[in-house]
Amino acid sequence: MSARALLWAAFAVVHVAVAAFGWFLPNQPMGDVYLVYEPWARAAASGSAVVGITETFVYPHLALLPMLAALGLSWVGGYIVAWAIVVTALDAVAFALLLGDGRSAGRTVAGWFWMAYLALLGPVAIYRIDAVTVPLAVAGLLLLARRPRIAAALLSVGMWIKVWPVALLAAAFVALRRRLEVLGTALAVSAAVVLLVVSAGGAAHLAGFIGAQTGRGLQLEAPVSTVYLWRAVFGVEGSFIFYDPDILTFQVTGPGVDTVIALMTPVLMAGVVGIVLVGAVKARRGASFLRLFPPLALALVLVLIVTNKVGSPQFQTWLIAPLVLWLVLDRRRAAAPAVLAGIVAALTQAIYPMVYGGLLGAQFLPVLLLTLRNATEIALLVVVLVRLVGVPVPTRRREAGHVPLPTS
Repeated sequence: MSARALLWAAFAVVHVAVAAFGWFLPNQPMGDVYLVYEPWARAAASGSAVVGITETFVYPHLALLPMLAALGLSWVGGYIVAWAIVVTALDAVAFALLLGDGRSAGRTVAGWFWMAYLALLGPVAIYRIDAVTVPLAVAGLLLLARRPRIAAALLSVGMWIKVWPVALLAAAFVALRRRLEVLGTALAVSAAVVLLVVSAGGAAHLAGFIGAQTGRGLQLEAPVSTVYLWRAVFGVEGSFIFYDPDILTFQVTGPGVDTVIALMTPVLMAGVVGIVLVGAVKARRGASFLRLFPPLALALVLVLIVTNKVGSPQFQTWLIAPLVLWLVLDRRRAAAPAVLAGIVAALTQAIYPMVYGGLLGAQFLPVLLLTLRNATEIALLVVVLVRLVGVPVPTRRREAGHVPLPTS
């Protein structure tokens, strides 16, 4: 069996296994699909309520499209099975683009990493809206250097499903010479979405997803929530976990929590701006796109995770695309970040869905696992920032003859 055929076999096994795990593991790892996505899709299909048009949507407006697609396929075996089919089909297209003719060692390594990562992360790698954005991001990054307009269109569509691909667009704008093509395409896609929403009567809810996110409290899995979690573990008065029915998530509270909530968005923005400035300086000084873009993109994605008020387990899917590209371009330098990311994924699945009930009860072992996961995320961000700062720029003597790295 060829390496390419073996990878496709792994693709099939991993997707079937991870999809099946959703049926057997505890704590409803498929809950968002049948409790949230399916009702939204059925309401939109019946015309009774269309999220993002007739009422505020927690996600950007295009997120409804894959939900409707799964509804259209629900005759196959129900909505949950249909959702898994939609995600697997999208992954297959991006996976085929990644593998190509199967002769690139870098692409082969990246393919194995992607499949291993899905297995380590578990059902949330499929049964969340974020799963739809992963193949769009992988395909977009693979096409970025050669087809920046197509790449930017894919990333922009992903951004209008779940916001996080904006980090990849920002990295592309900084590191790519054809940045105006990226910017123009992103603006064109966004304008088309806005026009569609407004013409459908959804102007009042156009920016609803932004307000829904900025107004959130501290979700218990976010790194910033760790101190409050440990206070809850040891029964310190005033610190506890509670359920917010408005946004369907568990949060923490305690002394000074309102101040922390208010600070987190500025902290996130400061982190993003700082990383963008480092990347811009490197690009200005002539750093190679192949050396600069992967750590820049991964750093921006990680800062969105580490400084976020929300720490949902599916956020770890965001790491797949930048790491896949980095392994394709420079697997030696990407190896350590990929290993750390794999540890993050494994710890995430150990927490959710395996011991999530204990986490909600502020039990010692689940909180310890979450603390280790969050600490590993922070360590990964530090490693990537070191890589980013260390990206070489040509000296004046060598600038004219600078040669980029090979792509495999």
